[in-house]
Amino acid sequence: QVQLAESGGGLVQAGGSLRLSCAASGGTFRMYTMGWFRQAPGKECEFVGYISRSSGATYFADSVKGRFTISRDNAKNTVYLRMNSLKPEDTAVYYCAADKDFSVSYRQILSYDYWGQGTQVTVSS
Repeated sequence: QVQLAESGGGLVQAGGSLRLSCAASGGTFRMYTMGWFRQAPGKECEFVGYISRSSGATYFADSVKGRFTISRDNAKNTVYLRMNSLKPEDTAVYYCAADKDFSVSYRQILSYDYWGQGTQVTVSS
């Protein structure tokens, strides 16, 4: 059974930065496409970005493009989400997700097989 564990969330001032980590266990990490999603109170789960298992290519939602980056360290079975220039509207619980198979669209939550428990990110004005 694959397990994912996010960490690195916290309270930051607007304009600040955070780096979230997602450690995977119980599977072959290098074979997973890894995605990041977030959910603010009262809102639906929103796609943030993903990183490919093969090429390392990344894709981001328009709301975070240019501010967030994703990287992975296969030796550590860990994927990272670096968040810069944070805004209050970035406040949410952030989740990492893993897909063990090929999917057509990694922007959708149904493309992913495993999910972490989430980590809270709060950005103050």
